[in-house]
Amino acid sequence: MSQATLRIQKISGHAGAVSGAGMQRDMKEKQVCKLVDTTTCIGCKACEIACQEWNDLPFAATSFNNTYQTMPDTSWNYWNLIRFQEHTREDGTFMWLMRKDQCMHCADPGCLEACPADGAIVQYSNGIVDFQTANCIGCGYCITGCPFNIPKFNPATRKVQKCTLCADRVAENLEPACIKACPTGCLHFGTKDDMKDLANRRAKQLRENYNWANAGVYDPEGVGGTGVIYVLHDTTKPELYGGLPANPSVPWTVKLWKHPLKWLGNLAMIGGAIGLFTHYLRFGPKLEHKNGDGAAGGGQGGAH
Repeated sequence: MSQATLRIQKISGHAGAVSGAGMQRDMKEKQVCKLVDTTTCIGCKACEIACQEWNDLPFAATSFNNTYQTMPDTSWNYWNLIRFQEHTREDGTFMWLMRKDQCMHCADPGCLEACPADGAIVQYSNGIVDFQTANCIGCGYCITGCPFNIPKFNPATRKVQKCTLCADRVAENLEPACIKACPTGCLHFGTKDDMKDLANRRAKQLRENYNWANAGVYDPEGVGGTGVIYVLHDTTKPELYGGLPANPSVPWTVKLWKHPLKWLGNLAMIGGAIGLFTHYLRFGPKLEHKNGDGAAGGGQGGAH
């Protein structure tokens, strides 16, 4: 990808036009996408280490919770996590369900919708959703806006961080670091159209040749589709894969706050300003009334 693919198309907390919009040359923009084939993941965690090293993230202490999973959840300094789920099939056999968990880079990102800070979250024209921590005010609204529970708060810096889909590498025509490190071909990177085609062909192969009748592609429409898609053994039960939501969407509270309530608040402020101006025209300025010296003297004379 050339640097031009990182033109910003959405900015958090920004009411005006996006700077540089429409300034591309004759280049056809395409949304980029990461494909994760959970059926070929072996849980080696090479992608976890590659993410840590490339992004120069500080050491994150691991914890053992009677599972092979590195830690219970992603964190501000651990953006990429392989989730291990023990699953017993209907025939009584046991299997591992392993899923690479990271930012999904939604086409309709709830984090960006909820963020009130101008320029703290941006969405590039290729679909990547990136955090600009220098502009982050630490309010945490992006955390409540994300249906995948991805943004994480750093208590030391009071900033929120998450996976960037290696936007710096993509800008230089390189795949993300996690994909570079994957040894099994579980991870793929390219245009959204190409990755959807590859994912659908793999799902068809699983249904026809491996007796996975419900195999399919996870690309939820509730958030407009995502820049990270999964091939699952069973798309009817995505919750089995480490709590992957079946129908994610931007929370209604965020939509209510950012749209109707925001408009009503603006109308209330305008109404208040009109009321103050009308009061001024009708009654004039409010004058301060003071007791004159004569009144005070009269009072003293009455005392005599």
